[in-house]
Amino acid sequence: MIRVRLTTISLLSTLFIVLLASTAAAEDAAVLTYESHIRPIFRAHCFDCHGAADELKGKLDLRLVRLMQKGGEGGPVIVPGKPSESYLLQRIKAGEMPPGEKSLSAAEIRVIEQWIAAGAKTARPEPESIGPGLGITLEERSFWSFQPIQRPIVTGLSSESRTPIDELILRQMPDGMTFSPDADRRTLIKRAYFDLTGLPPTPNEMQKWLDDDADGWFDRLLTALLGSPHYGERWGRHWLDVAGYADSEGYTVKDDVRPWAYKYRDWVIRALNEDKPFDRFIIEQLAGDELAGPRDGDLTPEQIDLLTATGFLRMSADGTGSGANNPDGQNQVITDTLKIIGTSLLGLSIQCAQCHDHRYDPIPHTDYYALRAVFEPALDWKAWKVPNARRVSLYTAADRKKAAEIEAEAKTIGEERGKKQSEFMQQALDKELVKYDEPLRTQLREAYKTPGSKRTEEHKQLLAKNPSVNISPGNLYQYLPKAAEELKKFDQRMKDVRAKKPVEEFLRALVEPPNHLPETKLFHRGDHQQPKQTIMPASLTVAAREDARRQFTPNDSGLPSSGRRLAFARWLTSGEHPLVSRVIVNRIWMHHFGRGLVKTPSDFGKLGARPSHPQLLDWLADEFVQQHWSMKKLHRLIMSSTVWRQSGEVRNGGVRSNGTAEEDSALRTPHSALTRKPLIRLEAEAIRDRMLAASGQLDRTLYGAPIAIKEDDTGQIMVDGGQ
Repeated sequence: MIRVRLTTISLLSTLFIVLLASTAAAEDAAVLTYESHIRPIFRAHCFDCHGAADELKGKLDLRLVRLMQKGGEGGPVIVPGKPSESYLLQRIKAGEMPPGEKSLSAAEIRVIEQWIAAGAKTARPEPESIGPGLGITLEERSFWSFQPIQRPIVTGLSSESRTPIDELILRQMPDGMTFSPDADRRTLIKRAYFDLTGLPPTPNEMQKWLDDDADGWFDRLLTALLGSPHYGERWGRHWLDVAGYADSEGYTVKDDVRPWAYKYRDWVIRALNEDKPFDRFIIEQLAGDELAGPRDGDLTPEQIDLLTATGFLRMSADGTGSGANNPDGQNQVITDTLKIIGTSLLGLSIQCAQCHDHRYDPIPHTDYYALRAVFEPALDWKAWKVPNARRVSLYTAADRKKAAEIEAEAKTIGEERGKKQSEFMQQALDKELVKYDEPLRTQLREAYKTPGSKRTEEHKQLLAKNPSVNISPGNLYQYLPKAAEELKKFDQRMKDVRAKKPVEEFLRALVEPPNHLPETKLFHRGDHQQPKQTIMPASLTVAAREDARRQFTPNDSGLPSSGRRLAFARWLTSGEHPLVSRVIVNRIWMHHFGRGLVKTPSDFGKLGARPSHPQLLDWLADEFVQQHWSMKKLHRLIMSSTVWRQSGEVRNGGVRSNGTAEEDSALRTPHSALTRKPLIRLEAEAIRDRMLAASGQLDRTLYGAPIAIKEDDTGQIMVDGGQ
């Protein structure tokens, strides 16, 4: 499962603030402003107590300069032009603000001091009034990933380029540098195989492509590999990693198995092999049940496909069926589901706004719950369903009829068995009672024959004193060994008959109940025991123009469900969203080059990396949409480029270096320059498959239940079987 490491967040946040402060200090001639330089520091350290909450500690509001000049209970906290008289700076320097162990860095304090000394300037006149929360400033909206995608113009190709991709990379390449020569054919063949299928070419396949001298051989190679069923396995795994796919529930130590999760995995593989347009791929995973319509009678193949797709929303750890079915466990499932959606599709850590406004990105506390409201009708913690209760049966009416007929046949055999067992019980009783004299024999028979609930104390005492008369189905074999063997034959007959029943399979799916519209409350500090105002479903404010935030109808009258997730999915894939297509093409690029154009693929926010080639990223994002969200067309485009086909050898002036490792290292240019094809480590899965393929042991069968695993004597989990 996907987990956020708090240490990583802390390190990244510190780095971000230090870089901000360093930049400000370096720009001697630049004007320090509240919006650009001070607010980000306050957002990270101060606004939780002095701006984001309804109740301001000390009645001090740091969201506007004039409010700081007005001050709180202790009076004004800044005096523009006089840092030594500014109470806020004094408290910060003394380590008293913010309270707790985490203090501002020396660089941050220096920026605040310089800003006050320069007159505590703002970038523009401040508003006369300010609403609740932190809001979103012009500076925050202007961050690169929240800007509309702008396709750069590429007119013509130079002699070094095969595609517009190459031209856009050349624009940023250092002066005097260019691409390396193409890799040799053998290398290109192996590179293409591993990129697209994760498997090495067989000797026959390698020889076939080495011998193909006709024009267009490489394009034909790509066509063959993109048509391979193993393409979907390879690229499906990349998506499943992002989705948090797992074959067990996680969360609790019990870690229940998810026996039907593999159907979602198989759906992903099929969808990618079919080159399902990625916008549709997203929509079906977010709202397949809303597209499927009412379930009247047998599910159609299309409905099964759509419901299977919603397995995406059932990939978060869920311990509510294994000991954690309580409000904390239920709300954690919702939190983790939104986290997966945020990192996989938006490239944002939206979960950081669960308890308060996001400290670094412009995601208000209210925005988090507006997104939660989109999913609440299907994931309602007050009407919770444990994992098994969410399963969707694939049984048809014909299956149920057949199963009922077979069960009736088994029941008939069971009745025969019951009669035979009664006969044996009577025989055993008669045989045992012969050992007793009258009248005790008659008394014991009466006590034994009397139903347990109607036995008198005398009956109970008689049977307790003479335990050999207590004959039961469980100990019958001790009295009549042959009878037990005879009854086992009946058991086997029933088992054989029941084995003929159609196997009932299920989907691990998320299905929203019809006409279910729970209210979504904002949780104060993320605590479900402190609900505040009702929040309506909407998108992230910053993902749309200032005056055009997408709000979703709470209840679509044209659907049996609320329609919220379907509306949200359509907004994400409208082509107008600034994040989705950028995030997707960046991940595809990453798997071809070992690093994304944004090297933090799940974080396009302020703590993430900036794009190394912003124009290329936007061109790819726009081209992806223009090509109807076709992943296979994008693969072909990338792999047909000079930048992908070039050699990965280290060269000096176009000549391969034969010097020492140190000399070779000195010749290397930054990864982002892309003057040679970056070397990429094979993942563990590809290494394992390569070994199995080389030894002839690789099972190439697609689909089906996962391989069995077991725990060895040391507690390690390992494969149970030949694979």
